[in-house]
Amino acid sequence: MMVWHKKAMWFLVALLGTVAMAGIALHRGESINALWLVTAAACIYAIAYRFYAAWIAAKVLTIDTTRATPAERLDNGRDFMPTNKWVVFGHHFAAIAGPGPLVGPTLAAQFGYLPGTLWILIGAVLGGAVQDMVTLFFSMRRNGRSLGQMARDEIGAIGGTAALIGTFMIMIILIAVLGLVVVNAMKHSPWATSTVAATIPIAMLVGVYMRNLRPGRVLEASTLGLVLLLLSVLAGGWVDHHEGLRVLFDHDGLPLAYVVIAYGFAAAVLPVWLLLAPRDYLSTFVKLGTVFLLAIAILLLRPEIHMPALTQFVDGTGPIFGGKLFPFVFITIACGAISGFHALISSGTTPKLLANERDIRMIGYGGMLLESFVAMMAMIAATVLEPGVYFAINSPPGIVGKEAVDAIAKINSWGFAVTAEQMQQLANDMGEKSLFARIGGAPSLAVGMASIFGTAFGKSMLAVWYHFAIMFEAIFILTTLDAGTRVGRFMLQDLLGNFNKKLGETSYTPSVIITSAIVVASWGYFLYIGVIDPNGGVNILWPLFGIANQMLAAIALSVATGILVKSGKLKFAWVTGLPLAWLVIITTTAAFQKIFSEDVRIGFFAAANDLSAKLASGALPADKASVAQQLIFNQHLDAYLTLFFVVVLWVVVLDMLRVCMHSHVGRPVLKLSETPHEPSQLAENWVRD
Repeated sequence: MMVWHKKAMWFLVALLGTVAMAGIALHRGESINALWLVTAAACIYAIAYRFYAAWIAAKVLTIDTTRATPAERLDNGRDFMPTNKWVVFGHHFAAIAGPGPLVGPTLAAQFGYLPGTLWILIGAVLGGAVQDMVTLFFSMRRNGRSLGQMARDEIGAIGGTAALIGTFMIMIILIAVLGLVVVNAMKHSPWATSTVAATIPIAMLVGVYMRNLRPGRVLEASTLGLVLLLLSVLAGGWVDHHEGLRVLFDHDGLPLAYVVIAYGFAAAVLPVWLLLAPRDYLSTFVKLGTVFLLAIAILLLRPEIHMPALTQFVDGTGPIFGGKLFPFVFITIACGAISGFHALISSGTTPKLLANERDIRMIGYGGMLLESFVAMMAMIAATVLEPGVYFAINSPPGIVGKEAVDAIAKINSWGFAVTAEQMQQLANDMGEKSLFARIGGAPSLAVGMASIFGTAFGKSMLAVWYHFAIMFEAIFILTTLDAGTRVGRFMLQDLLGNFNKKLGETSYTPSVIITSAIVVASWGYFLYIGVIDPNGGVNILWPLFGIANQMLAAIALSVATGILVKSGKLKFAWVTGLPLAWLVIITTTAAFQKIFSEDVRIGFFAAANDLSAKLASGALPADKASVAQQLIFNQHLDAYLTLFFVVVLWVVVLDMLRVCMHSHVGRPVLKLSETPHEPSQLAENWVRD
């Protein structure tokens, strides 16, 4: 009888999800309720996890719960260590959940709510979650090897070397964009800057508390950290209204960028227990708590989506970034649907901690579904804003004009009503001087979140809610920034170790300092590019970020597809092969347009040539002319980087296809590097509790 009850329940879930998706896709009225988006997401995620992920785990990967994992076999109490599955889930989610699922959907909302929403749902269940789970599985079966190592072992020297170099270069771009988002959120906002600054000593205090002051008192440390984080938001308001302190935290973008660069260096060289680990730990509570609180508020309020399903900017004339709906909605959404950065985590620390292969589905597939849910919350928070307000916050001065009156006139000409008085009142409510041209996605997302929280839990605290949302976003960003910098340092040390063994030792202090400085200087330069750009850097760096991120995902899926074919599972290769093919299409198309398009808002070379012509004719204003040569160089650099990433991707893909073809016809290929089976000796009750 219970079997029929379960079947009936899942049938109803599937039916509800189908109705919700149909409602989203076919609705063409004045507005649609956000509850449809939440319902569709919940049903699709449940169905995908229960059936598709379970089928992949059982049939494609053939999970073996009796097999000893690397955490058990190589347990050294430091890198490899059997860990409770919920602790691993918290660590994994904290590491993968950066600004992408927050900022990407917010920026993509310029196309309307429909394209981004559909890709967040479809891309996550068929692409992103699959990539995370299979990469985690294959890494665990290979002693927790990194993505680059697996590429060398399974595909060969050519594809493996290309993957290793490409992965490191892509990492640099990813971290730079993280820094740009947080800088734009803090620029000329003493409240936001002081709150974000306070999170650093709070994390360090928690680290010292758990290691030296009260070892083992995790609950005490957690409570202390969370209380201090909440107090930092309130204290930020006090700082903002204190004339003497306010000036200490009121800065332009460039000084803030230097501070973020210095923080990245410190996070890479300081002991992991002092800053990185406690920040990850605290951020997990804040991230999950805020996302679920936002979901509850949406369920209570059932707010209307004010952004149209499709805007006129699907033709590529959007003010936030140039480019048509295809392929740039997929590039812009990025992490909310599929993220190559996750593959670095799924083949990094996580496979060294899992005590049982049974948990791969929950950590890999489930973790990505949770990140996709974050992206859905971000899409809702951005699109419940009036479109005129959304574009006033996110449109750069170079597009709409520096003065408020010019921006208002331009946005109204697009058919989106907004007034200067409306924007000033909104800024006052949020505790800010102005919300015009607060580009980068984070401020508009914070306004949307604050509006939802304020309506649900008290409008008198709108300013507090806004700066709490900024702190929430900054924790997302800085957690990934410092973890990414440390991972980049490890990758560079591995590379330099081929030339000097001492430089390859991760604990060798001179190597730590030298490699950290190189990594931070590399992404710091691209952060500098974004900050000095008069258009805010988003138009230059976010498409490059999206292309690089999706190419990294394609590299991970190439490795997974090659391993499946070599393992005699050609009939299942479509599981990774289909999302791989789609990523290759969209990333190659986007890269081609960014390199060769004659539209100055899309093509890197076109923008550089246009700027050169204006500089030569004296048509540039003084502030833009002073940085014009730097911007021209940067546009050329971005173009060549994009070309390099395309070459790396196709080298890996073609080498993978060569290996698959040879394996299929029986020609010799590299042997599978999977470690032999060893039965697990862990006590089941100890591992599972």
